Amino acid sequence: MKAKNALKNALKVLLDMFLLALGSFIAAFAIEEFLAPCLILDGGVVGVSMILSTLYHWQLGIVTIVLNVPFLLIGARKLGKQFLFHSLWAMIMFSIGLRLFEGMTDATHQYLLAVCYGGVLLGLGVGIVIRRGGCLDGTEVVALMLNKSLSFPVGTVVLVFNVIIYACAGFLFGLDRAMYSLLTYFITSRILDVMESLMEQAKAAIIITNDSETIADQIYQKLGRTVTRIEAQGLISGKKDMLYCVLTRFEVQELKSIIKDIDSSAFITISDVSEIIGNHIKSSEGRKASSETDAASNQV
Repeated sequence: MKAKNALKNALKVLLDMFLLALGSFIAAFAIEEFLAPCLILDGGVVGVSMILSTLYHWQLGIVTIVLNVPFLLIGARKLGKQFLFHSLWAMIMFSIGLRLFEGMTDATHQYLLAVCYGGVLLGLGVGIVIRRGGCLDGTEVVALMLNKSLSFPVGTVVLVFNVIIYACAGFLFGLDRAMYSLLTYFITSRILDVMESLMEQAKAAIIITNDSETIADQIYQKLGRTVTRIEAQGLISGKKDMLYCVLTRFEVQELKSIIKDIDSSAFITISDVSEIIGNHIKSSEGRKASSETDAASNQV
């Protein structure tokens, strides 16, 4: 059984690495073959890299990885290890893809075609990476950290970064480039929406387990998320604990990893959350007080 589980885990890791690389290469292809030839910018760190590459004739792949890695190092202590590993792998593959596609013949120099096809392919590639628990842009790491500490919406933070970048593009390369870039951003966002509404950050997880205390503690320690614990009764399995927590889409893979290491027999459901009212990130003092006072349903 252990050998079977080890093989299953190894295959899952290989699948994750393959899909992360695939998504990264698709995104790199979109940028090098459609967007960069027409000087249409992506957002975030990639957009900054495209500006620097255009102005100083630096290799885009090298500039991108150099600018992205510091963001990962900044978020290393606050974000899950799996998310950081997947993001680092995706960013490396993305930079390699930019280098590989740099020498290929440009797909088009028609601006409208570049915006449409580049935006769709970029959204598809980024969506695959996000689905496997990673990201391609360091600004999303900053956005996640601000979301955890100040409860700023991730999408809003990323949008602010991008508006600043597009404003710089308009100043440096002309207003039309800024407008084309902004249109590409909206197309990419729409593709992400189609891929399981990925622009909605919040996810709700319900976990039915026999080891709720350990799982709740690890979720709090590694993700900084509070958990509501409710006593439940299974028709066949008998007495169980049910945990409920709200987290971001980037933390879902880390949550699965935490639960799998503690209770592989746990039952988990994950669903979208359209709106959150109230705070779901608490200090350790609030956690202690809550665990001392709640009984049947307690916030830990």
